[in-house]
Amino acid sequence: MRNDASTNASGTASGTGAVRAARDLLIAHRTDYAAAVAGFAWPALDEFNWALDWFDVIAAEHPDRLALRVVGDDGSDEAVSYAAMAARSSQVANWLRGLGVRRGDHVLLMLGNIVPLWEIMLAAMKLGAVVIPASTLLQPADLEDRIARGHVRHVIAEAGQVTKFGAIGGDWTRVIAGPANTHYGALDQAGQWHNYSDAASAPAEFVPDGVTRAGDPLLLYFTSGTTSQPKLVGHTHASYPVGHLSTMYWIGIQPGDVHLNISSPGWAKHAWSNLFAPWNAQATILILNQARFNAQGMLKALGDCGVTTFCAPPTVWRMLIQADLSAADVSALRECVAAGEPLNPEVIEQVRNAWGITIRDGFGQTETTAQVGNPPGQPLKAGSMGRPLPGYPVVLVDPVTGQPGRDGEICLDLSRRPLGLMTGYQDDAERDAEAMRGGYYHTGDVASQDEDGYITYVGRTDDVFKASDYRISPFELESVLIEHASVAEAAVVPAPDPLRLAVPKAYVLITADAAPGPELARDIMAFVRERVPGYKRIRRVEFGDLPKTISGKIRRVELRAQEDDPRQVRGVTEFWEEDFTW
Repeated sequence: MRNDASTNASGTASGTGAVRAARDLLIAHRTDYAAAVAGFAWPALDEFNWALDWFDVIAAEHPDRLALRVVGDDGSDEAVSYAAMAARSSQVANWLRGLGVRRGDHVLLMLGNIVPLWEIMLAAMKLGAVVIPASTLLQPADLEDRIARGHVRHVIAEAGQVTKFGAIGGDWTRVIAGPANTHYGALDQAGQWHNYSDAASAPAEFVPDGVTRAGDPLLLYFTSGTTSQPKLVGHTHASYPVGHLSTMYWIGIQPGDVHLNISSPGWAKHAWSNLFAPWNAQATILILNQARFNAQGMLKALGDCGVTTFCAPPTVWRMLIQADLSAADVSALRECVAAGEPLNPEVIEQVRNAWGITIRDGFGQTETTAQVGNPPGQPLKAGSMGRPLPGYPVVLVDPVTGQPGRDGEICLDLSRRPLGLMTGYQDDAERDAEAMRGGYYHTGDVASQDEDGYITYVGRTDDVFKASDYRISPFELESVLIEHASVAEAAVVPAPDPLRLAVPKAYVLITADAAPGPELARDIMAFVRERVPGYKRIRRVEFGDLPKTISGKIRRVELRAQEDDPRQVRGVTEFWEEDFTW
């Protein structure tokens, strides 16, 4: 049933029509960037519930089209049509309502890539509940923090995760989903956890208890915290569901496509490309469930599953090029994109040579949908992540003068506030004010823009540093380092130097067939010397593992703190430029 508990059908119908008109314009101009930017406007929405007023509507239009297909490396293959997903999510909504889930309640959702994840996301939207996605990698301390700071009233967790909640107190509803196992039965008998499979007996006709406003809260994301304690990012029934029209446009998803995105539940990118963007396009979401990453299995699935659009983070792309790219059947594949961190040119070139498809970069944050990107059919510039996407008023602001320019922090003009921007950081007015100061939303990322409007990523505002009074971009040096055959990953930070204030130091994770030592360190330094100006060259190299956030991003802040520690002594696998004769 639509978002019209009483007599609001006309309002919700106009909301559906407004979203469809905006969506159709972007699809019509999918390869005409100028026309898309000129013609696009965010839909004006009042009463709007994306699950009821978009998903259920399109499900009725093509009930038999696959909405979701989950393929496991154990041979499992579960496909759910649009009609079945709409009906099932209504059942789940009714069942959760019976457990006490009410409009505005905060629900922590900790599931892997299993079908119930999508059922529950839609069900929560229909109820007007607020979802806090949680990665299955989180530990009890992380969960305790999320339950407390997120004001959680209900927890839905996969069977293998429930023991993490054992010592966490609180009066919150407990629901367990997934296959039964030994501890599942014991918990159920204790009456502590409700069995998700019981939702199958709930009625399929759902009646909302009231109107959902487009500005009502829908999602609370705990960011990965590369530099500080995770922030709580708030999104509404419009900002993420409808805001991801920009993401759909950047990727180039069309109705009927089969979209594969490699992302883990709990992080914003999963909602980007495994939920809102493909279903905004009326496409099929394909999930590959691999117990361990298997490049050959993933490449095989591209042909076996008829993938047309493919999105993966740089880490996955770097692993894929180590496999035989030519073995993949890419006859159906039309679009390839990368997001999460900037992609190195070396990877793009190898994929282009093997598949004849250029990986297109894009940029966005948990706080926003896709802001900047290279959409389909547009000229690409080496190293650039593209131009501002339709609906996003991107401005580069000089961090010193606060004035717009060709170089500076990536900001969004709040006088033309994009729909996909967060409502703010929950319970943190100081951080909110800092992010929204001066009439701009400040991303914390630094870039440069050329005369054609193409934006090139430089780094985080807190990652860029000066050496001998020259500004150094860690990403630029890391892009060169990773081209070295023995470098798997690298992170560049400033190391204190009495003469130059700081010098570029590379922390390097080497490939399995390489051995750390002075010969390799010198070779890496020489490799970089040949490819960058002298003032940018790597002057120190240290081999070892790289500290990362739970979402897989390198924690440069930890490496910088290590360098700044006055007690820090030179490591046994650390080598300096002065150690060698040049």
